[in-house]
Amino acid sequence: MQTFSELKKYLKQDATHLTKRKLAILGDSSTQFLSAALRATGIKDGFDLQIWESDFNQIQQQVFDANSELYNAQPDIIILFFSTHKLLLKYNKTNPNHQHEFAHKHLALIDDLIASIKQHSKATILYYNHPEINDSIFGNFANKTPNSFLFQIRKLNYELMELATTQANFFICDLATIQNTNGRINHFHPAVYINSDMVNHPDSAVSIAQQTLHIIGALNGRMKKCVILDLDNTMWGGIIGDDGMENIEIGHLGIGKAFSEFQEWIKKLKHRGIIVAVCSKNNEQIAKEPFEKHPDMVLRLEDIAVFVANWENKVDNIRHIQSILNIGFDSMVFLDDNAFERNMVRENIPGIAVPELPEDPAEYLEYLYQLNLFETNSISEEDGARTSLYQQEAKRVQLKQSFANEDDFLSSMEMKSEVAAFNKFNLPRVAQLIQRSNQFNLRTIRHTESELENMSNAASTFTYSFTLSDKFGQHGLIAAIILKQEQPDTLFIDTWLMSCRVLKRTMENFSLNTIAKDAISKGFHFLKGEYIPTAKNELVKNHFSNLGFQQMEEYWILDLKTFNPRKTFIQSNTI
Repeated sequence: MQTFSELKKYLKQDATHLTKRKLAILGDSSTQFLSAALRATGIKDGFDLQIWESDFNQIQQQVFDANSELYNAQPDIIILFFSTHKLLLKYNKTNPNHQHEFAHKHLALIDDLIASIKQHSKATILYYNHPEINDSIFGNFANKTPNSFLFQIRKLNYELMELATTQANFFICDLATIQNTNGRINHFHPAVYINSDMVNHPDSAVSIAQQTLHIIGALNGRMKKCVILDLDNTMWGGIIGDDGMENIEIGHLGIGKAFSEFQEWIKKLKHRGIIVAVCSKNNEQIAKEPFEKHPDMVLRLEDIAVFVANWENKVDNIRHIQSILNIGFDSMVFLDDNAFERNMVRENIPGIAVPELPEDPAEYLEYLYQLNLFETNSISEEDGARTSLYQQEAKRVQLKQSFANEDDFLSSMEMKSEVAAFNKFNLPRVAQLIQRSNQFNLRTIRHTESELENMSNAASTFTYSFTLSDKFGQHGLIAAIILKQEQPDTLFIDTWLMSCRVLKRTMENFSLNTIAKDAISKGFHFLKGEYIPTAKNELVKNHFSNLGFQQMEEYWILDLKTFNPRKTFIQSNTI
């Protein structure tokens, strides 16, 4: 972990070309070092964080005043930082007969703050939870009495998590875990606090800033979607081709336990929706044997979306995996015990994450836990089925190779789509798709789930979600469009995005046919589109021109009076 002094060097770099986000920090103690650490970490991670920092201990005043500087700053994200130390001071002043209500009362304040922010701002709320302080008034009995501060702070952290499950636009940055990892002695320095009123040591601000940027990255579609695994001495101890399946180290004894627990972690990632792929220099048949026959293997072939084992170089093999998955290299993590292979991949595939795994496999998991590589801001029921979706995609790729004519291939796929307005059932998946889609995303406007819910109820807004299935199985919900009435005869395409899993399936034609037919039936004459270029969405640079829109200054216009449906091989189940 970098020191604060090392991190500050990023502040000297030019950030004008980076993704801009407005950030507001409200704290009950000094936040100047945190603010600098956030700004520097943002630059390191590709964000130009334009930070507005509240005066000392002005949280309620800023949040409850509709005309405050906070709301005038129009932040994208608001950070609320109530320090544990200041809560302890308030707790000490609480009547002993009411100390058992301390967590409940503070949570009620948080509820009021959230309600006020939602009323006056569209900002996402990021709350720093509370590292523990044991004031030793009760000793270990603190765990048994609700009157202890330790009991109350643990209760508060739990109830904050419960609150977050009910608030789509409210996220928690886990300072409690940061302190547990780094140690309280590295988190809180009494002399620093007494002299400057800072409850976090400047170096601990580095850890806090990094965890904060993980959340900001996820909110802006920057998240890892796939882990690519080496096999020998990564998934098991030993070399399968030399040692044979019966001699590889895996199981519950010795170093084999480290590999088994590593596989358990990978399996949990798979269930959460992370794609698992294998990239190994091996004979494919021999490499697959442990997955099929070894009694102590945790991962099985059905857990692997793409399995590549040959004697080609790993750079080319990872590129092949990427071509099947159709996700960006910056969405991938490559885990390999071999330093040479790690360097080759790191140097030849920009953007891919290649952690420097420890030499001792016993240390793999603790190292990976600290990296927090797989931050997310949402989960959905479809996540657990993602591996099977990509296994089906591999079959589609194989089938396509047997057709000389692409139209014949598409016709053979028996594709169907269900179209529905946003509703309580599909809204979580739509929100997730909006947050995660980068390449096929025309404007890259990240609407929150609460904003989407409001749009779905607005009379002047029309929402569309699209699923796709074919003879190999379900793709799930793969596209979303939001239209807003701009003029009596014109609908503006606020959002049009699609999963890259279904590129080249004529889904864009089917989507246009659907919204055009609906717009015509409602009496509209024009569709108006906009393309806002980003570092990742060049894929759709010519989207509107390819669909017959005419460019007028920075916008694209489709005249519905002369519109003819476009060719598609997708049948509609519902319109």
